[in-house]
This record gives sequence, structure tokens and C-alpha cells, in this order.
Amino acid sequence: MPDAFTTRVLNIATGSDERVVDITGDCESFLREAAAGRDGLLNVFVPHATAGIAVIETGAGSDDDLLSTLHTLLPADDRWQHRHGSPGHGRDHVLPAFVPPHATLPVVDGRLALGTWQSVCLVDTNVSNYNRQVRLSFLGGVGEA
Repeated sequence: MPDAFTTRVLNIATGSDERVVDITGDCESFLREAAAGRDGLLNVFVPHATAGIAVIETGAGSDDDLLSTLHTLLPADDRWQHRHGSPGHGRDHVLPAFVPPHATLPVVDGRLALGTWQSVCLVDTNVSNYNRQVRLSFLGGVGEA
């Protein structure tokens, strides 16, 4: 009998560059085990003050467009009151107001119910934090798959 609630932590090395990391495959892999063909919800959460989760198209330039837009909205300069860390680091602490640290997604028959071009992505603009954790949590009905 599958559990109603299952969680797993992913460790993702984002390196020293701003990145949009597609974690859709990791989410699907987790759901193959945790959901076992059931309906429910997948919560994706990044427990960091300077990263977020986005559902966005990747591979066609949208991920680069997102980073470019964040540069326009949140320039990496000295305007920020939060000033420790790398230059412009204060903007990284504002990022979660625009790209929230979580997403809750429908799971149908054990699979993510995403649109054709949607991917689940970790958005990390903090060049001083090279490693991130992402918590995946499945909440679904108890019973046979």
C-alpha cells in the first residue's frame, strides 16, 4: 500500500553562474516511485532565500529570456540595502518575490499533468551559493495503484 505522503530531497550543483535548471525529469522519476499510478499533488520547494521554482518552457530560449528579464527587473548593482556577499547580492534576496520558492502541480495517474511545453525549473541567481536543495513532496490518496 503506497504512502499518502512521501518526500525526497534533491541536491543540485548550480555552480557559479546564474542558472535555470530543468528538474522535470527528477520530478517524474520521484513520482514513478512515490505516486505509483495515483492522483495527487506534487509540491516542489527550494529552502533557500535566494532561489525559486518556475514552470516555464526550456530549450527554446525562454530560460535565457527569464534570466535576462530578471537582470532588467533586479539589476546586480549597489542599489540594494542587503549588501553582504557578491556585488548586487541583495537582488538575489528579492528574487523569491518574483519567482516563488515553491510550486504545487497536479499529478494524474502517477504523472505530472504539465502542458506540452512546460518544465519544472530551479531558478538560481546567487552566484555565491554553488549547491541547492529541492524538496519534492507527493500527497496522494492511499490505496492500490
